[in-house]
Amino acid sequence: MSKNFKQQALDYHAGDRPGKIAIEITKPCATQQDLSLAYTPGVAEPVRAIADNADLAYRYTSKGNLVAVVTDGTAVLGLGDTGPLAAKPVMEGKGVLFKKFADIDVFDIEVDAHSTADFINTVANIAPTFGGINLEDIGAPRCFEIEQTLIDQLDIPVFHDDQHGTAIIVAAGLLNALEIQGKRLEEARIVCLGAGAAGIASMRLLVSLGAHRDNILMLDRKGVIHTDRKGLNPYKWAFASEDTSRNTLQEALAGADVFIGVSGANLLGEDALAGMAPRPVVFALSNPDPEISPALARQVRDDLVMATGRSDYPNQVNNVLGFPFIFRGALDVRARRINEDMMIAAVHALSRLAREPVPAEVCAAYGVDSLAFGPEYIIPTPFDPRLSDFVPPAVARAAVDSGVARLPYPVDYPKAP
Repeated sequence: MSKNFKQQALDYHAGDRPGKIAIEITKPCATQQDLSLAYTPGVAEPVRAIADNADLAYRYTSKGNLVAVVTDGTAVLGLGDTGPLAAKPVMEGKGVLFKKFADIDVFDIEVDAHSTADFINTVANIAPTFGGINLEDIGAPRCFEIEQTLIDQLDIPVFHDDQHGTAIIVAAGLLNALEIQGKRLEEARIVCLGAGAAGIASMRLLVSLGAHRDNILMLDRKGVIHTDRKGLNPYKWAFASEDTSRNTLQEALAGADVFIGVSGANLLGEDALAGMAPRPVVFALSNPDPEISPALARQVRDDLVMATGRSDYPNQVNNVLGFPFIFRGALDVRARRINEDMMIAAVHALSRLAREPVPAEVCAAYGVDSLAFGPEYIIPTPFDPRLSDFVPPAVARAAVDSGVARLPYPVDYPKAP
């Protein structure tokens, strides 16, 4: 980033009013009567109603459209353990995306918790305020225990976006990329560089979609994760390979169909890429600098389909394609959780949308004349207005069908694509 851009970012966040989000009043408050309804004595009536029937909180308060974006600041973007306060700009940014793309209100909550139990207890204790919990920027393996414990304890959706949001977009893009390359997920040999939250969740979801567990090799900083490695946590152990003949990334990629990088900049070498199978798929998702630059990758392989995490290259794997719309669908049917059926529904909805003709206004937003399903367009763009028509209805329908919804499928949704 240039020095000028860094200063622009600081100026943007400072502005006339520091930060990026604020609270607005949604009811009239201009007269004495308004005030008596908003607060005492009128507020006593919804209090009594909710005390008798907790579900009425969804009718008389903002609970049903309010999500907590919660972090402990241990894995902030690519910056690592910055602490909770330094994570606040990111959490506010998440609130901007929830509101912009799905009209969901957010409180960002930065928790200074020195143990996993303290963090879990804090979130559980504040959960009655919210219709859903979005966990963010929490380091692995701690994040797995936190999410599962909260899912088990609470009756509202709990979703760790760094795990499942990334996994959903990766899966949607990969299904389409493999089809373009004439390959099938069930047969593809997949190498994942990075064994943190995003990598493990992505591989779990791909297995649920049909990838063969024995066709997946996962690498961390020590190389390929094998069953003979000591000290593996249970999440890495689930993807440990019994084949100990491959240890380096280059050895793992020999003949592989897919590379998924959720690791760090410039870790995919030219020789390793050259050794992949014909018509490979390369998802180099490290930000801001990918595991290999698209320009270099295409010099090495002119037969690849490639995606990155950056907006200035084609095929951006961007979580904003998922979490606002997944929560929208979950909140609309008051789902008790976001389960695997709902995540898979989101994958297929995004995959289908990428195959639809792209409206002119979407092309204009990206400064191109046209976009069409193919090697340079395997996933929708974040500013595609049809995301709201495809993803929330699919997620809501899956919630109803899988038995985690409190409300029936909304009659005012367009017919699910």
